[in-house]
Amino acid sequence: MHNLPLNGITVLEFSQYLSGPVAGLRLADFGARVIKIERPGKGDACRQLPIKNLWTDDNTLLFHTINRNKESFTADLKSETDLEIVRKLIGMADVVTHNFRPGVMERAGLGAEEVMKLNPGIIYAEISGYGKTGPWKNLPGQDLLVQSMSGLVYTSGNAGDHPVPFGLSIADSICGNQLVQAILAALIRRHKTGKGAHIEMSLMESVLDFQFELLTTYFASGKLPQRSEMSNGHPLLASPYGTYETADGFIAIAMVNLHQLALAIDCPALYAYRQEDAFIHRDEIKQLLAEHMVKRGTDWWLEKLHRQDIWAMAVLDWKELQQHPAYRFVQMEQQVVTGEGKKIITTRCPVRINGERLTSEKAAPQLGEHTGSIIKEFQNTSKQAPSGEFLTEAI
Repeated sequence: MHNLPLNGITVLEFSQYLSGPVAGLRLADFGARVIKIERPGKGDACRQLPIKNLWTDDNTLLFHTINRNKESFTADLKSETDLEIVRKLIGMADVVTHNFRPGVMERAGLGAEEVMKLNPGIIYAEISGYGKTGPWKNLPGQDLLVQSMSGLVYTSGNAGDHPVPFGLSIADSICGNQLVQAILAALIRRHKTGKGAHIEMSLMESVLDFQFELLTTYFASGKLPQRSEMSNGHPLLASPYGTYETADGFIAIAMVNLHQLALAIDCPALYAYRQEDAFIHRDEIKQLLAEHMVKRGTDWWLEKLHRQDIWAMAVLDWKELQQHPAYRFVQMEQQVVTGEGKKIITTRCPVRINGERLTSEKAAPQLGEHTGSIIKEFQNTSKQAPSGEFLTEAI
């Protein structure tokens, strides 16, 4: 797609693993030029962090999923020569992102204060685990650990289960996407005023914000949310909200009037409960439904439920989902091609602009793949740093 919203915006990504690179991925989808600044020799640690032990080339499949459509520039931040190159890149950039522990960028001379002196209009955006100050500031900001400390692990699973984490890196994904929101807001303000911005986010704050309805309820009542004994879908919602086994699979049922549900599925026993009983007797009602729903198959139930406009859907695994015509219709898959010609199927950006889906076949970069070309390019650019010398001897 031509004329993407962020065409002309340059992002320097001093980020690794997931949260910062997730933000960079979305900015690249929107047209920004995203340049990963990586350590020589090793690069982003995610290059060597496999999921399900899957590799694409010298890098893991995970690295390719969140670093497509980017460039790679290697620099040793402990080398004054390399640092000078980075400073000049900063002078030409619009956005800097990093997700290092507090103090790492400052020790390299690339903290927000120093960077904004080099480029007063820059958007400096950083992610930490728990904030840059306070008693938790030096704790490891890893997704599972943040989920566990935030209480999020008590929202999934049933009442008798141990704490259940989300089966994906929800803290990293949410924080990375929220960082994009903040960067876009700062870019709009800069367009109006010329002023840069220093954005600070933490995984913990993002996960707490993610739980706003649960926490607000707790603040008001002083009571911890209780998961259902069975078929838990949301600890704050009444029955029948949850998933139920059928004769040949599972079905999800959302908010619905109990008597309307009783009529739809021909379950007279439900009439014994008033609507105000739906939460008070949540587990009794869910047990009753579980015993009833297992008698027929999923499609049979869906036909009955949808005829009464009741919110219910089949529970699909990824294989079933991929085969469904509705899934194929949204065209969420895209192909990227590595430098070695290997093809990877991954998801595209979920946003459409003017009816057009945002896709890119450009795979994640090899470590340092663009270092030489970027130096050569910026040697000749009119947006060159004041000194007029672009340290070509460093590489």
